[in-house]
Amino acid sequence: MSIDGLSDDDVRAILKRVKTFAVIGASAKPERPSYGVMRFLIDQGYIVKPVNPGIAGKTIHGQLVYETLAAVPAPVDVVDLFRASAAVPEILRDAIAVKKSTGASVIWMQLGVINEEAAASARAAGFTVVMDRCPKIEFARLMRR
Repeated sequence: MSIDGLSDDDVRAILKRVKTFAVIGASAKPERPSYGVMRFLIDQGYIVKPVNPGIAGKTIHGQLVYETLAAVPAPVDVVDLFRASAAVPEILRDAIAVKKSTGASVIWMQLGVINEEAAASARAAGFTVVMDRCPKIEFARLMRR
């Protein structure tokens, strides 16, 4: 069992069910992991809504970048975090605040992003939490069979 307690079947079901990712910490720099993951998700048919206050109003892969999660229009299925583990609690507060208005149901913490306390808070708020995983890697591993 993984750190987040989810089985391969759980993660596969999430990837089949969700349609829209809000990518927190999105980067317009091709060398950054978020840039490549966003491109991959778009190529797989997902809708990606990048969030980065430093480049809000610009575009990444043709998608408008939003200043905050609260500024992202609904629907959002997954809040995907490309931020340091220490930043997770603040992002989670924002995600909980907009959960009803966006419809978000999944918090996805990227590889190396681990915050057990924040994950517990997210679960208590009704989110499914995927932690220390990359949707690009999981998609390639679980969906191409």
